[in-house]
Amino acid sequence: QVQLVESGGGLVQAGGSLRLSCAASESTFSINIMGWYRQAPGKQRQPVATITSGGFPNYADSVKGRFTISRDNAKNTVYLQMNSLKPEDTAVYYCNTIPAWWSWGQGTQVTVSS
Repeated sequence: QVQLVESGGGLVQAGGSLRLSCAASESTFSINIMGWYRQAPGKQRQPVATITSGGFPNYADSVKGRFTISRDNAKNTVYLQMNSLKPEDTAVYYCNTIPAWWSWGQGTQVTVSS
């Protein structure tokens, strides 16, 4: 069973930055489209950034220009650099394939204070 381990979350003031990491135990990581998802209280989990196996990114309008997704296939790891954070970015962040067919990890909490 694939294990996904997210890290890097925390409490930050509005305008601050965080860098999230997600390590996968799956050897086929490199051929999958990967994504960062987030789930705010009372809302559905949804992707905010995706990256193809070749490194081409795509972003939700709500984070475009502020978040940067990247990956290191040698380390089976995907990253999310989050800048200019806003209170509405507060959520639990998860990584998974696109679409999500691996078991979910525990996620990492991001809290942005105003």
